[in-house]
Amino acid sequence: MSAVERKDEFELDGDDDDIDENELRRQEEAYQRQYENEQTWDQLQEDEFGNLFVDKTAEQRARRKRLLSAAQSARIRKGMIRYLLLVVDMSRAAKAQDLRPNRLACILGLCRSFIREFFDQNPLSQLGIAVMRGGLVEKLTDLSGSPEAQVARLDAAKLGAPAGDVSLQNALDLSVSVLRSLPPYGHRELLVVFAALATCDPGNVLDSVRACKENNIRVSVVGVAAEVYVCRRITEDTRGSYGVALNEAHLEQLLMAHTTPPPATAAQAKAELVRMGFPQRSTEEASSAVFVGLEARLLSGSYTCPRCKSRVPELPCECHICGLTLISSPHLARSYHHLFPVPSFHEDSKERASEAAAVLRGQPAMRDEVPTSTGLYCFGCLREVSQPGAAGQLHLTLRCGQCKQVFCFECDAYVHEQLHNCPGCEFGGT
Repeated sequence: MSAVERKDEFELDGDDDDIDENELRRQEEAYQRQYENEQTWDQLQEDEFGNLFVDKTAEQRARRKRLLSAAQSARIRKGMIRYLLLVVDMSRAAKAQDLRPNRLACILGLCRSFIREFFDQNPLSQLGIAVMRGGLVEKLTDLSGSPEAQVARLDAAKLGAPAGDVSLQNALDLSVSVLRSLPPYGHRELLVVFAALATCDPGNVLDSVRACKENNIRVSVVGVAAEVYVCRRITEDTRGSYGVALNEAHLEQLLMAHTTPPPATAAQAKAELVRMGFPQRSTEEASSAVFVGLEARLLSGSYTCPRCKSRVPELPCECHICGLTLISSPHLARSYHHLFPVPSFHEDSKERASEAAAVLRGQPAMRDEVPTSTGLYCFGCLREVSQPGAAGQLHLTLRCGQCKQVFCFECDAYVHEQLHNCPGCEFGGT
């Protein structure tokens, strides 16, 4: 083989190493979907005729626990504005492969989903990101209300490799320096995704815990290895929550549980007026482009502050000139969803079905237009559902306690997590 051929071979090998980041992300998601649940035999059940079928009711009942807990806590007073600092553990413990494909990749992927869900549930809130590595803590982003700007920083290729030990005390000190100057009407929170089994601190970590408590900072920890005493002590002293993930699905549940606001403390229970502005959006024409924001970027379609007439690129945000909080009316409306959630649906039974039959008889319906063999259909998607208590039931059927309509499990989750309104109640005017 000549030298030129060997050189071309080496160049081709070098090109193979530079794999597109999007392709790596797609491969990782495909790997996680393929091996999401290896114990599929646990879902096999046998009906009365001896046929095997996949029973998903147990999994669906477990998922409904989060919906029921949200409905039960509806009467607890909560805050609409949150300031949350997300700290990710990037120590050497994040290299472990007990989570697929490894702890760091799994944590970063779920954190990206958490950030988008956090801003969807809390449009008036702000979030910042920091990482713990080599005994230090590094702040990646400042507190802001832009989800895509935060997600863009959680890229494994840009963050580098995990290394060194983790220091909880430095993370607590950073949270105090970032959150203590914020307005008192907002919830100050620190969420730590902890992968290690120990912390290497420069001093007494309990001193930092007292500083967090004095500044009304609520510290919560989500662990991926095992329960650590110092994490339990920190969360108990600051009235936070602490959970250890059993697998990838449980880790996602623990993270998503922090998207809903925590209960307000006694210091935050008093009512306080917050001045906000509703800016107008300019046209998208190229001729209307102006210099926007603190960075003075030339953009079209910006928003005009009603107080100082300066331009900002997106909402919600704080005006970089006068400091006024700028929002839109949909953001304000979406902030009330966790304060007035849809009442939880009840699992259907023969008693509830007979009780609802008299109520539904006088209401307009689409029974003739929806042919079914069981006589029941989901009011949301018009899909056929099983009779309550039938043998070999594949999916849960649920019934609204007010309009008495039947919903499948997927529509029940969509109504409570995304729509925040019951279609049957809206259709019947109840």
